[in-house]
Amino acid sequence: MRELGPTPHARTGSVVGRLVHISRPVLWINTIGTGVVGVWLTGALMDVRALPVLLWLTLPFNLLIYGVNDIYDQETDAANPRKGSLEGARISPSEVQLIAWAVAVVNLPFLVYFALALPPAAIGAILLYAFVFVFYSATPLRFKAVPFVDSLSNAAYALPLVIMPLALGVAPVWPAAVGLMTWSVAKHAFDAVQDIVEDREAGITTTAVRLGPRGVALWSGAWWVLSSALFAQVSVPVAVVSLLIAGVLVVRLLRDPTPGTGHRLYPLSVAYPYLAGSVAGVLLVVGIFFGRYP
Repeated sequence: MRELGPTPHARTGSVVGRLVHISRPVLWINTIGTGVVGVWLTGALMDVRALPVLLWLTLPFNLLIYGVNDIYDQETDAANPRKGSLEGARISPSEVQLIAWAVAVVNLPFLVYFALALPPAAIGAILLYAFVFVFYSATPLRFKAVPFVDSLSNAAYALPLVIMPLALGVAPVWPAAVGLMTWSVAKHAFDAVQDIVEDREAGITTTAVRLGPRGVALWSGAWWVLSSALFAQVSVPVAVVSLLIAGVLVVRLLRDPTPGTGHRLYPLSVAYPYLAGSVAGVLLVVGIFFGRYP
């Protein structure tokens, strides 16, 4: 009896599952979580006008970030033992066309809708957000291959704190937005410590490669102190929690400044926005519920 191949439904499910894996769901907190907090900072628990943007910040935008990244990082990813796990996909050249089409198909309808429905300032912030993350990986700009620019460009992770208020016709809470920008600069360099060997061998000079693990601990520590000072203007408890977690990460890396230590600390670094974001979220929701915010 001839064996039957996978059904069209199974093939579709396999493709969708693969694209979800490429989008790194464990890191969606950096986009959707920031977007939700951006809504809460306007003083509303939810606004129906925010839903299209929040939906875009799930699979579509994360597939844009990490799909483009995987296309341009195939050489380094092939030698990186972290890839092929929850920490990131390892793609084959045959998948490039599928990923490129998928990125376009899931993002373009949202961008067209935003162009028609949102205020110009929100549209500008959204376009800046997409531009930075496309050219973080893509040539000819490829920010990730330029030391310090790679880290500084990750300030864009905070843009949902600007996009959501502007989309709802409200002024952003700038200490929170700028605080998250500086926080993101620190976290990018810190997370890149674990990839120093692979990046150096591939000829990519990141901030982490240039500074080395000890230098990154000092660089990231300084940015995290600044971010905590900015967060304190909005919420002292959030600032304290953020500073405590940052302190643990920085001190442990200083004690054993190696890429291996960076890799061992990566799970805590991934948990960092979940922990600090949970504190911020609970305080915001309670404040809104009891009429104490804004």
